[in-house]
Amino acid sequence: MKKLIGPSAIRGKWRFGLPTVIIELLEGRTEAQKAELAKAITDAMVRILGVPPNAVTIIYHDLPRQNIASAGTLFSQR
Repeated sequence: MKKLIGPSAIRGKWRFGLPTVIIELLEGRTEAQKAELAKAITDAMVRILGVPPNAVTIIYHDLPRQNIASAGTLFSQR
């Protein structure tokens, strides 16, 4: 049985936490790739955490290659 959490628990209503996943990627992924990943992550959250699909939020941050460096070199210069 799921535990009641949050303010609604006091009133005896079910309330789920809101899992939010933030994904930082180098720009260039297609909308189809992001959609497939969002579906896979949502399915995993539903299966593992027991939350409804509409509770899962996924935020993509597309990062320009000139805004990320590793070992002192910008990704745009590789």
